[in-house]
Order: sequence, then C-alpha cells, then structure tokens
Amino acid sequence: MATAALAGRAAAAIGDGAHVPVLVIGTGYGGSVAALRLAQAGVDVHMVEMGMAWDTPGTDGKIFANTKTPDYRSYWLRTRTKQPISSFLGFPIDKDVPRYTGILDAEEFSGIIVYQGRGVGGGSLVNGGMAVTPKRENFGAILPSVSADEMYGTYYPRANSELGVNNVDPAWWETVDCYQYSRVGRKHAQRSGFAFTLVPNAYDMNYMKQEAAGSAPQSAVAGELLYGNNYGKKSLPKTYLAKAKATGRVQISPLHRVTSVTPAGTRYTVVIEQLTSDGTVSATKTVTADRVFFAAGSVGTSKLLTKLKATGALSNLNGEVGKGWGDNGNVMVGRANHMWDPTGAVQTSIPTAGIDNWAAGGAFAEVAPLPTGIETYASFYLSITKNPNRAQFSWNAAANRVDLNWQTAWKQPAINMAKTIFDKINSTEGTIYRTDLFGGTKTWGDHLTYHPLGGAVLNKATDNYGRLHGYAGLYVIDGALVPGNTSVNPFVTITALAERNIEKIIATDF
Repeated sequence: MATAALAGRAAAAIGDGAHVPVLVIGTGYGGSVAALRLAQAGVDVHMVEMGMAWDTPGTDGKIFANTKTPDYRSYWLRTRTKQPISSFLGFPIDKDVPRYTGILDAEEFSGIIVYQGRGVGGGSLVNGGMAVTPKRENFGAILPSVSADEMYGTYYPRANSELGVNNVDPAWWETVDCYQYSRVGRKHAQRSGFAFTLVPNAYDMNYMKQEAAGSAPQSAVAGELLYGNNYGKKSLPKTYLAKAKATGRVQISPLHRVTSVTPAGTRYTVVIEQLTSDGTVSATKTVTADRVFFAAGSVGTSKLLTKLKATGALSNLNGEVGKGWGDNGNVMVGRANHMWDPTGAVQTSIPTAGIDNWAAGGAFAEVAPLPTGIETYASFYLSITKNPNRAQFSWNAAANRVDLNWQTAWKQPAINMAKTIFDKINSTEGTIYRTDLFGGTKTWGDHLTYHPLGGAVLNKATDNYGRLHGYAGLYVIDGALVPGNTSVNPFVTITALAERNIEKIIATDF
C-alpha cells in the first residue's frame, strides 16, 4: 500500500553526507512556523519527520482510518490499539492491529500515556482542533518571561490567521443534530451556574455544515478525529506547511528519525535513521547543518536533548534540560444522563465548547464527543486543570532510553479540580459518573495526556527566545518551551510563541 508512495518520495529524502543551512527536527506547530518564516527570509530549510507523509490513500481509498474502526494506519508501531477510552459498557474495545508507522503514538512512561501525532503535520493531524487563545489574565502564569502585550497584539492574531481558525455558526449549532451532545453539556453546566463558552476551531466549519446537510463527504460528522481527518480539518499540511513548501525552499524527509546532534566546528553533525513502514531502520545517514531547530514536540525534543546531554554529545546544555514537564492538567470523565437527556446517536468529532471554572476551581472542561454511532445518554469531558505537578526526563543508561518520573498519583489535583465542576452538575441533575470507560470500574481517565508541555522550558533551558544555552545555532521552538500548562488547549499558544521567537531569531541570528 505505502511502498509505491515511499519509493516516489525517496528521491527527495535527505542524502547521506548532505549539508543544509537549517535542519528542523519535526513538522508540528513550532517546526512548521520556523520553516515557513525562515524560507520567507530566504533561508533553505530541510525538515525531518519521524512519521509518514500521509498523502497516499490506503486500501479503502481514504488516507486516514475512522475513529470507530482503527486499523494498521491508526497506531505508531503497536500490535494492539491503545484507545483513550479502553472499554464501553464493561467490554474491552482495544484490538490487534498490524505493526505499522501509524498516525497516533500512545507512548507509555511510568504513570502516564502520552498521545502524540506521528506524521508530517505532527499533533495537528490528530487533535480536536480546539483553537483556544488563553484569557489574558491567565497568561502571566503560562509564559512569565514573555510580554502579554506582544503576544495578544501581534503573535496570537498571526497564529490564528495562519492556522485558519474560525468559529461555529451559533444559530446552526443550536439546531443541528450532531451538536446535541454539546447542547446537553451547556444545559447541565448552566443549571449548575457555570460559564459555558463556544470556542474557535481549526476545522472548516462551513465544510461541516455541508457534511451535516449531506452535500459533502463526511469526516467530522462521521466521527473521524483520533486517527486523522480526511476532509474538513485545516491541519498543518494545509496551512503553514503548504505555504512553506510553496516557497521552494523547504524540503521534508518523512520516516526519518534524528538520533544524534554533535558540534562540528561552527556547524553540527546530525545522525538520522531512515525507517520503513514497519519501523525497521533501513539506512543511517550523517548530515551537517549550520543550525538545528528542535521541534519534535515536548516529549521528542526533551528526550533527545536529555539523551544528548547525558551521553556527552551536547554536554554543555544546562541543568534545566529535561525539567518542568507537565500534562496540561488533563483528566477525562464521563457522566450518565437521564433518559430524557439523550446526547444523540450522531455526534461530530470536533468539539466546539467548554465549561469554564478556571478562576474558582482551576478547571476548563471541553465538552467532548463520544461518537459511537448509538445513543449513549452519556456526557463526556476532557478537562484541563491547574495541576501544579511537574515531572523530569532522565537518561537511563542501563536500558538505553529516556525515562519520565511522572506518577499517576500526581493526577489527584487535576481530579479534584475537575470535580469542582462535575460533582456539582451530578448533584444538580441527580446523575452519576460513568465507570465503564477506562477499564475495570474507574471513574477518572487519569492515565493519559493529549497535551504534553515543557521539558526544555523557555528562559531556563533556553534564553527567552528558545536559543539553547551552551551552543550557538541550536534552538528549541515547540511545546517543550511551555512550562507544563496553558490553561486551555495549547496549540495556538505553541504556534504564537514560535512566531514570536522565530521573528527575533531571524532578525538577530541570520
């Protein structure tokens, strides 16, 4: 299936012995911003991406698999799915799949599973698209060394514009069947006195109207999300990366994984493994780069830098590398509603609303879909909370890997903050929590995060613009810079911060 596509791309892949002015490791939000702005400034850029390009249809004629029917495309080098909701009505729902370089990585650490997008476009391929700019009064706690004036005056607007952020039509939202679940969420929130807000999204809301009306192929309305979205989502390959490639100065090598970066005079020697679609290393390449941008995501960047510092490849990195990692306070929960509160058999996978109790209770809860295709009478939520706990990455030489010291017990503050919303709603409505969604009889989905942040924190591991201490020409430009929490879904903040940082770097370093 993918062989022909890979063969067609092999000619464009970076070659052994190549020299590039700028190497960007990763193609998610931060890396895509860096590549576009550098290219527009006249700099040639090569991006390396561990995952696939996701530009070739599979055996069913579609590029991405549906959330309800995971297959070989769904998971990164697993032989069994690892779904965030692992059971339903008491029955386990994970299933065996062929080992493949699929789109969603469920990376397991001590105490937590970190969900990450794998492919050209990174997390933009698999997230819910909720494009939330934090409230300005919360910004000082998110990025304390960054000017709120410049972020809200320049970089948040720039990021939202480039990402194609738009709003759902409120009148349509009020009546369409696929948002019944969200309206039930609103009713329950408001009856308990909580603020309920519609939030912007990077999904094309006009396209969703056509899906719901039956005049366009369905993707969100058909439940596509977790394993990619075939039609309406404005992921990075349609926005930043499309513009970057159009400059003629940006090349991308998919299925390439960086294993080492070491100084070589004023340049850097980078060792890269080329992968096949079953994860086998088919070639190892050594290239040189004048400058290297680490944009492999919070986990990928932090793991690589932690390893390189500990093994002596980049021994001058400071002691902040690997520290300050957080889960954005993520915790999931379901509620069982009464029979007179159906949430709808048809649920769009793109969430558009949240319950805001941040100021009083430290929680912002996304009203999330449960697109099973049947009526469940269930309300489901992903909460972002003000959880203060932070973990650290460390090099485990004996096992030849990077570990993270997160503890599941550290989720308890997040649960307590989410309970400030849902205990009250259950009390008001006379409803109970669902205990059949996370395996066994668990109430809280405290085993995961969708929003990894930190590990190479701005103005600590780096200077105030992402330059790594100890090495001229090495930069971090992704979610690793953000110290563990953004109070809302983080990708707009990651994008805006990258816009701010790259503008300064281009002006002063190039």
